Amino acid sequence: MTRVDWRHVRAADFPVPNVAPLADLTTELTNLLGSPDPELRDELALPTLQTWIRRGVYDHLLAGLGDGIAAGLNNGLGRREDDSVFRRSRSASVLAECIRRDTAVPLLPGGRVLDWADRLATWLLSERDLRPHAGELGWVRALSHGADALSAVAGSPHCGRAELAILLDMIGERVTAPSHTHWAADEADRLAAATTRLLRRSTLPLDQVELWIATIGDRSYGRRIGHGRPDPVALNTDAFIRAVYLNLALAPDPPAIRANLLLTVVAVLRELHPDLLGGEDRRPYRD
Repeated sequence: MTRVDWRHVRAADFPVPNVAPLADLTTELTNLLGSPDPELRDELALPTLQTWIRRGVYDHLLAGLGDGIAAGLNNGLGRREDDSVFRRSRSASVLAECIRRDTAVPLLPGGRVLDWADRLATWLLSERDLRPHAGELGWVRALSHGADALSAVAGSPHCGRAELAILLDMIGERVTAPSHTHWAADEADRLAAATTRLLRRSTLPLDQVELWIATIGDRSYGRRIGHGRPDPVALNTDAFIRAVYLNLALAPDPPAIRANLLLTVVAVLRELHPDLLGGEDRRPYRD
């Protein structure tokens, strides 16, 4: 049982109820982030916390709030297809809002934000429950929530060139990590959007980024050779590379290296799909 009618709070545009201390309300909302009830979790608890953070309700408590939320990233980590994933993935979304708040209104030391970034990256690389949806329990979308959090990290002024380079490599590792799950929601698009946000900082040199995308293409190609069913990682990687192309091509405020990088992305796609895109078939498929 909840002590607050959170539906009423939502209907009233998310005021802070005066029925209990803010700490108690926050504890209740944090617990609801892991609820198997999709309404309590995604329509009430998550938007309430995100709205309060954006409005500055937690400005004097942001460090402690973020630390507490970050602990939820370890909730049942390593499990597959159980309810624990909801707390992990929604914790990433709330932590992302904490980082965005600090970016908009500097409130935190850089070390605190970088610690959260490290914990987010560690969680996302270790996450094994990659389901997009869980039936009556609603959306899971751990990768999508994680990608949005990485985008928030990429926009933080506390992240310099070294941190952004690590973040880029981490995205590549997550995209090409062994998996039995074929992405069926917006995972590729969200990860590509985080990549574009990172590149928009214009701190990483073109040759480093070109090598990164070419390496991802090589890893994808290596999983395509042979017989049998399509490899989920190859399909996911291909979707990601295509999404990167679209993000770069359509971004209203593109990275400075967009024009040259697009040529590399097109070359990678042509290598992966010589029969469709008219590229030189230097690596023939064996069907």
